[in-house]
Amino acid sequence: MATQLQIALTGKVSDEMKTVAEKENVSAELIRCEIAQGRLVIPANKIHLAGNLTPAGIGRAVSIKINANIGTSSERSTVQDEIEKMNIAIEAGADAMMDLSTGGDLDTIRSELLTHCPVPFGTVPIYEAIIDRRVEDIDSKLILEVVEKQAKQGVDFFTIHAGLLREHLGLLSKRICGIVSRGGALLAKWMIHHNKQNLLYDMFDDLCDIMAEYDVCFSLGDGLRPGCIADATDEAQIAELRTLGELTERAKEKGCQVMVEGPGHVPFDQIQYNMEIQQEICNGAPFYVLGPLVTDIAPGYDHITSAIGATAAGYYGASFICYVTPREHLGLPNNEDVRQGVIASKIAAHAADIARGFEGALARDKKLSTARAELNWKEHICQSLDPVTAERMHIEACANTGMDKEPDAEYCTMCGRDWCSVRINKEIAEKA
Repeated sequence: MATQLQIALTGKVSDEMKTVAEKENVSAELIRCEIAQGRLVIPANKIHLAGNLTPAGIGRAVSIKINANIGTSSERSTVQDEIEKMNIAIEAGADAMMDLSTGGDLDTIRSELLTHCPVPFGTVPIYEAIIDRRVEDIDSKLILEVVEKQAKQGVDFFTIHAGLLREHLGLLSKRICGIVSRGGALLAKWMIHHNKQNLLYDMFDDLCDIMAEYDVCFSLGDGLRPGCIADATDEAQIAELRTLGELTERAKEKGCQVMVEGPGHVPFDQIQYNMEIQQEICNGAPFYVLGPLVTDIAPGYDHITSAIGATAAGYYGASFICYVTPREHLGLPNNEDVRQGVIASKIAAHAADIARGFEGALARDKKLSTARAELNWKEHICQSLDPVTAERMHIEACANTGMDKEPDAEYCTMCGRDWCSVRINKEIAEKA
């Protein structure tokens, strides 16, 4: 079977392209053309497609998508904990999931999560490659075995840190936080120990062959992404990005779909440049960013610092936003952290979609605004991004005021009946 890219290049439209087009309210031919140009991907492993996967498109021609990271650590968590987190994330609106597990039986964890996951599902294969062994002991044969095994399980996209090269390591001397990517740090350690080039770069064509067989999408990892504001947009980050641009074209020539991962900590004034240079270097491949976080001083609130940056990133060029939870930099997120991280990222993505004139986003806002103007509380809450929280807050505000006995009251506890401008506006409109 051909990959989505290979199908698109023949001029044909796959069932997955039709599904995405219908969901996004665009033409299937537009989706096909964007895939053929490498500007849109549908991460959909053939095996996951045969199971419970609903295909989703990632690219500038469709709405901005949100990824939620879950996964066990060597310190805590269980398979059931991560399944619960995944369900919470999807219910809150996550469009994709990544399993970043580094503790426990990774095969069982991945298999269980995939069984319950109806959205695109990603992993970082090198994590499994180094479980129970030193990173210095891995080789290309082992990595290819892990990649093929995970592809056979149905994983839809792989983060592959093939752009971090040996010659880039000398560019890190001025950094405060060095390499914050787990995959990037591990590969840097391997290169220094063996005094060789990144083995993922050297074996890239072999990786392409496996990924094309199962139509697994590349998510080219940014091993040198900045981990603090002071390190943003430095020489090391841009050098790796140029290598990612080269790898993007090599993967497409092999029939593979490709998206490119981007920076994590970027001051607000540098976000536009970061988005635009990626589009230029990587020839419009979908950009997958972690936030970016626009300040380092808000531990406990990094879902907010991330959402601020994600809105700008989405407006200027990103297509895929990885959520950040309030517990970022502090510990493994719990269920509520996951929910808050997804909601914050969904707000950011929706705000960016509005700003870029995406029709579906504008229509959704208009529906809520109309309900609000009509003081239609039921519809107002129903159209909200997080109806559960909106309804809870409204009920709490009405409790013990008598308004809880008036579900259709034409005012709220902020102003009361006589001071309610919305109610007065309705009076004016009726009399006018």
